[in-house]
Amino acid sequence: MQQFLYHIYSGRKYLQRLFLSLALVLLAMQGFATPANATGAYDMPSLAAGDKTWIIDQAEVLSRNSEGQINGTLANLAQQTGNEVRFVTIHRLDYDETAQSFTDRLFEKWFPTPETQANQTLLAIDTVTNTTGIRTGEKVKSLMSDEIAQSVASETVLVPLRAGDKYNQAFVDASDRISAVLSGKPDPGAPVVADTLQVESTFKKAEETDAGSSTIWVIGLLIAATVIPMATYFWYQSMGS
Repeated sequence: MQQFLYHIYSGRKYLQRLFLSLALVLLAMQGFATPANATGAYDMPSLAAGDKTWIIDQAEVLSRNSEGQINGTLANLAQQTGNEVRFVTIHRLDYDETAQSFTDRLFEKWFPTPETQANQTLLAIDTVTNTTGIRTGEKVKSLMSDEIAQSVASETVLVPLRAGDKYNQAFVDASDRISAVLSGKPDPGAPVVADTLQVESTFKKAEETDAGSSTIWVIGLLIAATVIPMATYFWYQSMGS
């Protein structure tokens, strides 16, 4: 009988170790999946003043037609005025970054001196949070004030996104507005927001759903690691009696 109970006890310990190991693996996968997909300024390709790259759509939210339209607008602006504007989209920031801090770091990486920064404008967006950052050089500020620049980032870009993640419209509108201002034309202004009732969505985002599913699996495995060995023990005990 003692040998029988010993085998049961050993089997229970083995099952506990097995399920706890699986739980730890799931926790590790959950904890490290997000940073692997995160982006910092150091991950972006090199670029310098005068380069003909106007858009880096790393998040892949822009259509080919929109990219072509925006590229044409910004290329014409650079050719006619010397003012260079670049748009960057990314999907998920590093955990210690904001959209604005990412924009500042990238601006200084690409244009490290006041001279190279002077005619530059950089607008970036994190598509997970739909937050934006904008940075301009000193000569740009004489045409496009910080107030207008912030309005472009927080209104011209974000209003279409609040209406349904309309990234193409957001960046086409932003390129048109910035181009007009930096060409010396009157500011077209921010888009008009219709005064409609906004009902908060009760649906979870994909990231929230994934995290919730992982947590449920972990909890389930931890419960199983305790319940199954105990049930097995009592079943064998009842069979023996």
